[in-house]
Amino acid sequence: MRGCGTDDGCGCESPGLTRFEDALENLLSYAEKVTATVTVPLNQALGKVLAEDQCSVVNVPPNDNSAMDGYGVNVADLVGGDRCQLSISQRVPAGADPQPLKPGTAARIFTGAKIPEGCNAVIKQEDCEALGGVVDLPTAVKDGQNIRLLGQDIEAGAVIMAAGTRLQPHHLGVLASVGIAEVAIYQPLKIAVLSTGDELVEPGDELAPGQIYNSNRYTLTGLVQGLGMELVDLGIVADTAEATEEALLRAASEADVIVSSGGVSVGEEDHIKGAVEKLGSLNLWRMAIKPGKPFAYGNVQGKPFLGLPGNPAAVLVSFNILARPYLLKMQGADEIFPISYRAPIILNRKAQIRKEFMRARMVQEQGQVRIEPYSNQSSGVLSSAVWANGYAIIPANTEINEGLEVEFVSFAEVMS
Repeated sequence: MRGCGTDDGCGCESPGLTRFEDALENLLSYAEKVTATVTVPLNQALGKVLAEDQCSVVNVPPNDNSAMDGYGVNVADLVGGDRCQLSISQRVPAGADPQPLKPGTAARIFTGAKIPEGCNAVIKQEDCEALGGVVDLPTAVKDGQNIRLLGQDIEAGAVIMAAGTRLQPHHLGVLASVGIAEVAIYQPLKIAVLSTGDELVEPGDELAPGQIYNSNRYTLTGLVQGLGMELVDLGIVADTAEATEEALLRAASEADVIVSSGGVSVGEEDHIKGAVEKLGSLNLWRMAIKPGKPFAYGNVQGKPFLGLPGNPAAVLVSFNILARPYLLKMQGADEIFPISYRAPIILNRKAQIRKEFMRARMVQEQGQVRIEPYSNQSSGVLSSAVWANGYAIIPANTEINEGLEVEFVSFAEVMS
């Protein structure tokens, strides 16, 4: 988690920083989609990416059914004044196979129940009054009223989900609704996560002077697992060139992608950058973003390497804005960017040379939605992410006056 400066781990505002948009474009150009597939049960598919289009073999609903509890009738039998009375000829609960509706009668029917042959409308029970074996009904009823038609939701043979869909709970529900029990997905990526720094101690151990707890390991573990990918946890790596090289080689042998935190800056104890250049190549380094300037991309023994800064808030932000879309593209997902919103921000600030991703809270005040940044945007203040519910995106070289509309991304969009 150590950096070389007090801001986000990389010291002064040096020239030669890569513009965020250029860095992201270049980064994504390196992402090669996984081709291996595996078939898994539906209850193990959450967060995974479909490798094949999914088609329905059934109609949903499988037959005309009632949209509510009430009485099924043939509209032609509703004669007289404003209301009429019909005898109740049958009771049709959900799951039953009803008899054809007898002419001049009504069927007591429940939500989801199959519509009897000869019935062409359902009158909700609140508009009816049962009198023993007879029901009093309104006559102003339209043909098809309160009936859900066969295939109204999904038609047999229709493509209900395309390859590249990253499966969320509602996707699983739709697949289950057409009887699909297992799906072909792209083989989940194996992501090796390692943290560098002799100052790091695992939670539960006692801190010695100068030491801090390793929060990055747990942030990254949660982020990787939230993407439905397989974690290879390599723990803490000592601050030596030998230990760093050994850890990177192990990561390259056991995983598809390597993600590190710390050690990509320019300090004497920062060995990641040199080790990556020795064992592979470094293609991107130092972004015009705040926090997260020391972000790096390259490869180790041909395996992609994503080097995140050491400061904990910078880890959270740089993973979400750079590593996450890269990994999702590799995983075969079609949608790799979060949905964003625009709202006025509560901030006055001079223009900055870097694009900033501020931990912030979207709040509603007197009916107006506004964005409130956390008071301390230091990249070492991870507690800001607990107070916040997303991040505000402040363009580079832009003076901010209170009330200016800016882009906002909710943590809910990027934390799963």
